[in-house]
Amino acid sequence: ICKTHITTLYINLLFYIMSNQTIGSGLGLVKAVISCGLLAFSVAMIFGLMANGETKISGDVHPALAFVVLIGAITWLTMVEGGQGSLVGLAPVNGELFKDSHPKSYVSTKLAHSGDNLDRYLLGRQFMVVLTVFSVNMAAAPNAGATLWGLPDVVISIFLGSGLAMILLTCMVGQLNSQVNGCSCMLDYINNYFAIFTLYVAMGIEFSGLLHASYLIQMLVAKLAGKPIISNEPPRSGGKALFFWLRCLMSLAILGFCLAATLVALFAGKTTIWEAIPPGVSVVLFFVLMCVVGLLEGMQIAFFAVARIPADERGNSVFAKKTCELLFRGRGENLAGFMIGRQLCVVSCMFIVARVTTIEIEEGESNIFGVSDGLQDFFNYGFLGAIFLTIAGSISWQLVASAFPLQFLANPLVYVFLRICLLLEFTGLCQGAWVLAALHKKIAGFQRDEVYIGTAEERRAKSMGDDAELKDGVGHLFKLPVFAGVEAPAALKALALTDPSVRAYIDSIRNGDGTDVAKNHSETDVEA
Repeated sequence: ICKTHITTLYINLLFYIMSNQTIGSGLGLVKAVISCGLLAFSVAMIFGLMANGETKISGDVHPALAFVVLIGAITWLTMVEGGQGSLVGLAPVNGELFKDSHPKSYVSTKLAHSGDNLDRYLLGRQFMVVLTVFSVNMAAAPNAGATLWGLPDVVISIFLGSGLAMILLTCMVGQLNSQVNGCSCMLDYINNYFAIFTLYVAMGIEFSGLLHASYLIQMLVAKLAGKPIISNEPPRSGGKALFFWLRCLMSLAILGFCLAATLVALFAGKTTIWEAIPPGVSVVLFFVLMCVVGLLEGMQIAFFAVARIPADERGNSVFAKKTCELLFRGRGENLAGFMIGRQLCVVSCMFIVARVTTIEIEEGESNIFGVSDGLQDFFNYGFLGAIFLTIAGSISWQLVASAFPLQFLANPLVYVFLRICLLLEFTGLCQGAWVLAALHKKIAGFQRDEVYIGTAEERRAKSMGDDAELKDGVGHLFKLPVFAGVEAPAALKALALTDPSVRAYIDSIRNGDGTDVAKNHSETDVEA
């Protein structure tokens, strides 16, 4: 009976996966099979390394701890990534609609959507992403000269030396899979205590002041843009203002110390970077990778910002026009393709940065700045690099791109990296993420949100319409629709050509200000 039940379940799951339009036929199915095979082989190699004590944590402490850290980090990353899509996506929805059916989701959204808490959550969440990637690196990255099962050196170099195995595991299991389900099954995804706990941790990280240097960058960007920072809370005064500025100063001091300690370790050759790379080159590599991560973080912000701007208002820069033409070609699939390829690029760079910045003091060597052994052990786990990467290599670039999206697109490197990301997505390395998402959705019993709360039109008809508006632009981390399409259905576009009220509504969404600018657009604008 058990075998029959398992076989039936397997057949049902296989049919469910095959019915997914993204992977169900042709080249997509071939890519999905190959991608899943590469993922399975990568996981086997990583587990084998940890069991043999060939990684930092498994070698320095115990293989069991390495397994706990790796599985815990990947599991938490799924909630960090999926939870973001859910909390951002549910912001406009009236919580009373799901208060009884999804009580834990209601608790999370009530907290996250109060005042400026969503911005605070996104700030703390950014550090959690970087920290989990660094943790995966500590648990699963191979030590120098590691061998496994007598495999050829070329296989070891491709999957372990380059970090490909960890990249596939992190992207497919920890990020893309959860993003797919988290943005379409929002209510079910965060209807658990794990989501509530993750939200409180992210809020706690922001409250600690560790990342408050980001607010100084926020103010500088708003000043340069000549626009005020919009808030849902009254201005700080008295003790609250003093507490805020003290945390900003503390964060700025921590940021400076992180940079100084990292540079000292790099010049002294006291990091886990590959021995063949000299100290001077490692310093250059560190700053180059930081800029690449920042560029990719800013690109997603700029792309979604210009998606709401008419084509003839996207500037006169040659590269900005080439980038937009490529990005929004056809039905807009390249935007989703970029997001997937970008994920591969960012995670790859983060793993290399983790290896470059993680401090390693050999026996008999002096500690960084002469600190105590206990504090040096804390530094050795890569927290300094994680803090610096979060603020200088991620948040700051996002803030700049949100304020100056058109100027950001004028950078020729944006077009180059867009091409690279689309090429990475075309390889199908992460195609297996759709398989994992389909399996996860089926096993967990997730359903689309419309099943519980109806569509936006249905909610409006019941006088329970969406009643919140997300803030973005200057002074705020952009709230991204993770896998949202940018192409309207043909029927809707045809209706917009004949009905001025529909046309005005579409234009108000595209411009993000609720104003009627349809009368200034031609029919070509609407079609674009």
